[in-house]
Amino acid sequence: MTRELDIIKKAITDKNYRFLYLESKGFYRYMDDEELIRKIYRIRMGKEVDLENPRTLCEKLQWLKLHDQNELYHKLVDKYEVKKWVSNKIGPEHVVPCYGVWDSVDNIEYFKMPQKFVLKCTHDSGGIFYCDKYETDFKQLKKKIRKHQANSVYWNGGGREWAYKDVVPRILGEEYIPELGNKDSIEYKVTCFNGRAEFVTICKGVAHGDFSERFNDHYDRNWNKLPFYVNYKSSGETISKPGFMDEIIEYAETLAKNIPQVRVDGYYINGRYLFGEMTFYTWNGFMKFEPEEWDTILGERLDLSEIARNKIISFVPKEKKEDLN
Repeated sequence: MTRELDIIKKAITDKNYRFLYLESKGFYRYMDDEELIRKIYRIRMGKEVDLENPRTLCEKLQWLKLHDQNELYHKLVDKYEVKKWVSNKIGPEHVVPCYGVWDSVDNIEYFKMPQKFVLKCTHDSGGIFYCDKYETDFKQLKKKIRKHQANSVYWNGGGREWAYKDVVPRILGEEYIPELGNKDSIEYKVTCFNGRAEFVTICKGVAHGDFSERFNDHYDRNWNKLPFYVNYKSSGETISKPGFMDEIIEYAETLAKNIPQVRVDGYYINGRYLFGEMTFYTWNGFMKFEPEEWDTILGERLDLSEIARNKIISFVPKEKKEDLN
């Protein structure tokens, strides 16, 4: 109850918090994408977004939401559909096996799964549940899953992430892998610009839950440690380049081919690369880099010119934008 009261008090006294909270509940569906993106960018980043001449990575991610609307992306962010796509691209051995997919929690075929398994919502980024037939309270779990199914990343995610629009909210049953989802888990996230791996983020710790135990370190493709962080703190360590890193980068670039920007997340377990997911618009494109200059440095490396040409969009030089007012 205390948490609910705190939310109410903050919503009353802080207009920006109130807007973000109400948006997360679907109150602003009447706003078009660009209007809402500009509003939320102003609140979260503390400045206006330049969509006419985007320069920073965050600005370009907002631009991509509006202008790079490839129907394929709906499949790539669907945790069930992407498995078939990835299997065809790099081989089924790199995809975590699944037991089935269901439209409703009431239809889940538990008999198909072993004692330990994982349930995932196919349409969002937080609906992951580690299950044990003898220990999990499935009555409570069903309530949590229904809550996730009712949420839309596009409508309630705080940024109109176009790739997630109209993805059907189903539940996927997946093999439980002990090496994942604990404090020692390591995830390799390869951010690709224009089909080329630009940098790798080494994520150590639990992906969901206690974020204080989550560490992110960034390396370029030549394995130079990059001096910035976003949201998660650095581990403070510099690790040697893993012998399998070139293999991970190769798989990521195969999956990212012909896509302007995407992050390919995966793991390397028992001598085998396992695909995790494809993430568009990292952190919804609202990343506060430390140092801030890296938002511009990385933004300069993402080329939007081909999409702009195909859509007959002209970027307006900054010094000339005022002439249009």
